[in-house]
Amino acid sequence: MEVEIGIGKSGRRAYGFDDIAIVPSRRTRDPEDVDITWELDGQRFELPMMASAMDGAVSPATAIEIGNLGGLACLNLEGLWTRYDNPEPVYEEIANLPAEKATRRMQELYQEPLKPSLIGQRIQEVNDAGVRSCASLTPQRVEQFAPLVLEAELDVLVIQGTVVSAEHVSKDPQRQPLNLKKFIREIDIPVIVGGCASYSTALHLMRTGAVGILVGVGPGHACTSRGVLGIGVPQATAIADAAGARIRHLDETGVYVHVIADGGMRTGGDVAKAIACGADAVMIGSPLAGAYEAPGRGYHWGMAAFHPTLPRGARVYAGKKGSLREILVGPAHENDGTLNLFGALRTSMATTGHETLKEFQKAEVMVAPSLQTEGKSLQRAQGVGMGGT
Repeated sequence: MEVEIGIGKSGRRAYGFDDIAIVPSRRTRDPEDVDITWELDGQRFELPMMASAMDGAVSPATAIEIGNLGGLACLNLEGLWTRYDNPEPVYEEIANLPAEKATRRMQELYQEPLKPSLIGQRIQEVNDAGVRSCASLTPQRVEQFAPLVLEAELDVLVIQGTVVSAEHVSKDPQRQPLNLKKFIREIDIPVIVGGCASYSTALHLMRTGAVGILVGVGPGHACTSRGVLGIGVPQATAIADAAGARIRHLDETGVYVHVIADGGMRTGGDVAKAIACGADAVMIGSPLAGAYEAPGRGYHWGMAAFHPTLPRGARVYAGKKGSLREILVGPAHENDGTLNLFGALRTSMATTGHETLKEFQKAEVMVAPSLQTEGKSLQRAQGVGMGGT
């Protein structure tokens, strides 16, 4: 149902994770009986998660650890790890920059040219550890570097931008857009594309032949696209719309395309809501940037934070919450939902009686604007639990 914004404009009302609640059902089950495994293009993962291609969260070392824990970490092939042979001093400098100088200095640090030799080297580091490798490139550079990722035997390629469409147009003959459908058809590895935030865009991206699409425009904790550009859709609505596009695409082609919720999740409850809204898996960044092992020293920044002419991200402090293991699978030693994210997903599914992720996508959800505040006055007053943020 559309809401009138003014005489000449109306629009749909959209909802974020804080606006909705998962409704308990008549059945419950033991958490140990719940299956949260995720299968992507024949590859099975114990956790339905990807780590965002953010330099503050993912290094080859953390990609390996996340792989060992059952997830899939995406390395940014246009980031620090492919610009510097040893980026550790750069990370140290970024972590110590005063806030007022961070953006300008990061723009300078990211002017270091990409080193093609490092692309294969970083992928090989992950492959050599025996876990699946995943890496991202922007649409502008993916054709240039595709031969290198194929040679390095990358397992999953992500083509990622703030917004990626299947119908980009340009009047500049020197800057013709990537033909996504042709590129995906011809490359011999599974491809995930995104981001998107609407039914129509999701459906068009699914028709390119991608195995998965990333859903989310601007919800990330370090992203400022919603303020800089004024674009975006709250995540609960964006995911549900993309899930609707998945149903139509499946009816039309018989091909199931995975919906991956990208950004806006801080707690296990947020992860559970993303799945209940229709996501097959989630992509998270800032929760992992708060891991002891994260390369960013507790800091987190987005892929567009260092754009040379229009930065659309901030360097934010994610803190140091725990180890990667504690953040993903526990045990938790805090009660605010930021640790043991996938233990929380498992328990949420058990509490609502759902055994598999596919079943949980059908969970009842309601609009509940008081969910975060009802009965929580003492927590808010004392800054603990749900009142700590």
